[in-house]
Amino acid sequence: MSQIVFDAVRHGYRTKGRAEMVALSDVNLTVEQGEFVSLLGPSGCGKSTLLYLLGGFVPLQSGRILMEGKPVTGPGPDRGVVFQNFALFPWKTVRQNIAYGLERQGLTAQARTERVQQFIDMVQLRGFEDSFPSQLSGGMRQRVAIARTLAVDPRVLLMDEPFGALDAQTREIMHEELLAIMRRTPMTTIFVTHDVREAVYLSDRVAVMSSRPGRIKEVVTIDLGPRTGPDIMKSAKFNEYVEYLWSQVKTDAVKAMQ
Repeated sequence: MSQIVFDAVRHGYRTKGRAEMVALSDVNLTVEQGEFVSLLGPSGCGKSTLLYLLGGFVPLQSGRILMEGKPVTGPGPDRGVVFQNFALFPWKTVRQNIAYGLERQGLTAQARTERVQQFIDMVQLRGFEDSFPSQLSGGMRQRVAIARTLAVDPRVLLMDEPFGALDAQTREIMHEELLAIMRRTPMTTIFVTHDVREAVYLSDRVAVMSSRPGRIKEVVTIDLGPRTGPDIMKSAKFNEYVEYLWSQVKTDAVKAMQ
C-alpha cells in the first residue's frame, strides 16, 4: 500500500458573481514511504493547492486523498508543513519556536529541552538558541522552520516552495542542508517548486503538472545516485533531466502567462 494516494482529485474555487475556477482536475499520484517527490509546474497550476489538500487545510471537493490507507479529513501531526514565508512567531526565540509544537504534545520540560537542542544542533544553529527571527538571516529562519516541523516527528514532510524567497547562494546552501537532514532523518517528503534544477537535484521523482486546471502530466524518476554535492549539477545526466523536464514544463508555463 502506498503511503500517500491522490485518486481523481478535483478542486475549484468560486468567487461571488463569477463562474467556478477549476484549480485541479483528475489528479492521480501515489507516493511511497521514504520518497522525496517534487511537484513541478508553472505558476497557478495548483501545486500548493494539492499540498494544502494533503495537509488537510483545504476541504476536498471531489476524489480521494489517502494517508496510509485512511482518508485525509483535516490537519494532523502525521503531516508537518514548511512554508515559503517561514511562518515563525516573531516574539519567540529560536528555542521557543522549535518548542512550540512539543508543548502541545505533553512532553515534560526536560524532554522538550533535550529534543529542542537536538534539532537546533541538527540544523546547525547552536549559539542562536535565544535569538529572535528578526535577528536571523533568511536561511537561518528557514532552518528554524524546518527544525520546528521535524521536532514533532511527522511521518510526512510537506514543503511549499520553502527556498523561493532566498537568494541564489543561500538557496544552494539550503539544498545541501536539506539533503543532510534527510540523510539523518529520512522521511517521505512532498516538495512544491517551479525551479526545474531544484526539483532534479533534490528529488527521487518529479511529478510534472500542467497549467490550470492542474493535472499530473508525467512522473519522472531521477536516478543520479547519492547527492554528494552541487558538482553533480555539472554532470551530463543531471542536465539531461533538466532539459527534458523543462521541455515538459515550458509549453504550459507560456500558456499560464497568457
